[in-house]
Amino acid sequence: MDTFIAKHLDAVTGSLSGFDRLVFRGTLRPLSYVGGMKSYLWAAKVLLKDFGEHAKQLTKRLKGASEELAAKASRPFLYLPSSATSKEEAARRIAHEDGIKDGLVCMLRAVEPCTSYDIFRNREAKRLELEIRPRKCLHIYHYHVHPVFGFMNARIQTWFPFSVQICVNGREWLARQMTEAGIGYVQRDNCFTWLEDPVQAQNLMDRQLRVAWPELLDDIARTLNPFHEEIFEAFPMDYYWSTFQSEWATDVLFRDAPTLGRLYPSLVHHGLTTFFSPDILRFLGRHVPASGVLPAGLKAEVTSDIKTRTEGVRIKHRVGTNSIKMYDKQGSVLRVETTINDVTGFKSFRSPEGQPKVEKDWRPMRRGIADLHRRAEISHAANHRYFQAMASVENTTPLGQLVDRLCRPLVRNGRRVRALNPYAHDDAKLIEAIGRGELTIAGFRNRDLRALLFTDAGASNKEQRRHAAAVSRKLALLRAHGLIKKLQGTHRYHLTSEGRTMVTALITARNATTDSLTKLAA
Repeated sequence: MDTFIAKHLDAVTGSLSGFDRLVFRGTLRPLSYVGGMKSYLWAAKVLLKDFGEHAKQLTKRLKGASEELAAKASRPFLYLPSSATSKEEAARRIAHEDGIKDGLVCMLRAVEPCTSYDIFRNREAKRLELEIRPRKCLHIYHYHVHPVFGFMNARIQTWFPFSVQICVNGREWLARQMTEAGIGYVQRDNCFTWLEDPVQAQNLMDRQLRVAWPELLDDIARTLNPFHEEIFEAFPMDYYWSTFQSEWATDVLFRDAPTLGRLYPSLVHHGLTTFFSPDILRFLGRHVPASGVLPAGLKAEVTSDIKTRTEGVRIKHRVGTNSIKMYDKQGSVLRVETTINDVTGFKSFRSPEGQPKVEKDWRPMRRGIADLHRRAEISHAANHRYFQAMASVENTTPLGQLVDRLCRPLVRNGRRVRALNPYAHDDAKLIEAIGRGELTIAGFRNRDLRALLFTDAGASNKEQRRHAAAVSRKLALLRAHGLIKKLQGTHRYHLTSEGRTMVTALITARNATTDSLTKLAA
């Protein structure tokens, strides 16, 4: 990212990285399985035959408490009969029309799918049994302008096990922080097009990671169900908070929309024609060997696509349900955003759950908010890698002039070095290899290029040595032409700044169709 900003420094006014959308799930873990639910019913002295009536009474009380809260605040309590109606748009419209700046905006209720409990009669065993199954029930949404989070919503399932979902937005939260700190800003939608002090704004956003999440979320949950302690008096329990979805956005603020408008088509074109499945996996922190062979255990589909929106064009790369995308917001803000829905495959440096005294190690990452900080690290690193990969895009020098020097022989240390031919098969394959995303990010060694240029599997030792020598000559050729440089004290090479620009341009031109180049030129 630093390279990208440095390249466009004259046109950039600042940058900002932090959570965008955060969705938390509150679960009463003892009620998440049949045995735990039975324990609650036993403690509450509720027979299975009375479960239905017991649940209905609690649902009635829960709904009544929400109605009372809305009436007390003189706010709407509306039923939405269609799932096609956007609840957030409805709530924002109400907030705008009524001029709500703080407190409750409205409550919306809707019948939605859920996982819940029912009683069924087991005819073979001749007894009633409790089962957990998919069903539908009433959900109540509370929309607030919260004193900490700003505009946000919280939802409660009104039937057992009373699951809670809380959705906040990091940019809304930051706006409250900056207002309190006296920092000027211009906010449009969920981004900032101007920041008086970008450094201080970033410091405030970094503080969001250090809040006491359980206390904040528990306070909100208590407004959803004020009878929680009373209901579970005989069988006390609290909500376990997990991160259902996180979006970490990195915004680069350009001085004006025309500047970003000229650059953005090239960024999108580069992302579509240059990044392949191994690159996308590496952006999202997945380990892929230098050969580019995808992990054998990978079950998720890796895809890239473009979507034209009202605001502009969005390019998105998916690995299963996780993704990284790039889009322009409000004309002058370039945003790269990593979304994590599935933490499978990620690691967190921690002790085993429930064993804080056990030595820390890299263990599977959890959905729980205890690993939220690690989720932020992974997402930020993904955005950083994506921006770094985009740093070589947009060079106004014509392609012919850019690579003309490569196509001429030169003399180095008194020895003649042959020219490179970017369109000859062997040289084109070499240029494409050093331009691969995984090598651009991590650098490369002789063995990494050998795995891409030759098939060494099953080759004799003599053949492998011959391939290694051939790659050494190719590395010397690339160094002579200034495309790569060796990292001191290692056997690893990186593209030079000039080399990154040339290689990106050549690969993009090689992969582009005549039609796409014509459209881009237009």
